[in-house]
Amino acid sequence: MSDDATPGADAAADRDDDLTHTDAAGDVQMVNVGDKPDSARRAVARGTIHLTESTVEAVRGNELKKGDVLATARVGAVQAVKHTWETIPMCHQIPITNVDTEFAVHDDRIDLEVAVETTGTTGCEMEALEGVTTGLNVVWDMVKAAEKDATGGYPDTRITDAEVVSKEKTVLQ
Repeated sequence: MSDDATPGADAAADRDDDLTHTDAAGDVQMVNVGDKPDSARRAVARGTIHLTESTVEAVRGNELKKGDVLATARVGAVQAVKHTWETIPMCHQIPITNVDTEFAVHDDRIDLEVAVETTGTTGCEMEALEGVTTGLNVVWDMVKAAEKDATGGYPDTRITDAEVVSKEKTVLQ
């Protein structure tokens, strides 16, 4: 390496070669999936919203003024899955064949897992992530009056650990 070389530049160049949404000039482009075979696909994502114990109890007891928090968050998650292509610029519009949402309510947090299924030429992990993040944002919106402190802040509220936990792909014959 010469004295004027940037450390890590070779590694960064290798990563750039793997970027699928940019062309040789670095311009953003949508990936062409037209020549790929149809596959049955499934992706699962999960995330967590941390809340005060009193808020979680109010969610469990359906005692919040805005209504049923988990039912509303489930609708928001499914709606977000179906509209991912409208909010993430390089996502393809895909036929969603199934969406499952599962909440786990703990003393100080609510976990959400979203599973998405499709049949087509591209995956559905972004749809699963979009479902998780929107579902958890809906929870926050529904409980924000209970979570606010005296200054209007949310010191105990946070969304964490949004991640894809699995992807499956089976090429159809």
